[in-house]
Amino acid sequence: MPVRRVRRRAPSAGACILLPATVVFLVCIWLLLWGRVSLGLIASGTVVATLAMVLFPMPPLEIRGRPRPLAVVAFVAQFVFDVVVASVHVAWLAVRPGPEPPCAVIAVDLRTRSDLLLTLVAEGLSLVPGSLVIEVDRASMIIYLHVLDVHTADDVEHERRRAAEFEGRMIRAIGSPADRLRLERDVRG
Repeated sequence: MPVRRVRRRAPSAGACILLPATVVFLVCIWLLLWGRVSLGLIASGTVVATLAMVLFPMPPLEIRGRPRPLAVVAFVAQFVFDVVVASVHVAWLAVRPGPEPPCAVIAVDLRTRSDLLLTLVAEGLSLVPGSLVIEVDRASMIIYLHVLDVHTADDVEHERRRAAEFEGRMIRAIGSPADRLRLERDVRG
């Protein structure tokens, strides 16, 4: 069996920034786990974090988009609004008299092809009360979303549209040019 040599690529500028930041984050987690701060714990945490990153390297993450400040502000404002409204709605469902609200699992086709955006959309949708991503089909870029208080087919379509709009705002905020082009084609046609 022939031996294949794996060529390592030089770390990108983003990786040079992310690696130290990841070590600092892991050391902070290490200190939280121990419940105290000392020079010995900082040193041992740095060694453990560095070893973890060397022994268990993460695959490279391609970041093709760039943040657009106005779109990021619009995304964050709408996200906060959605969380507040959904929190009030779920709180009402929890205390109101009557039967439990019906639930549904819906499939939402995503337009992005980015692993990073797929992850961020899934996490963001799960952070809004009343919805939870229960499965992600990475090959076909479909997320399966469990939602509360769905009575009719129109409610299902409303939730599907809400998830697609969330993804659209995310693409406008930090998506790649290819994702934005796909989004605009989908919105137009």
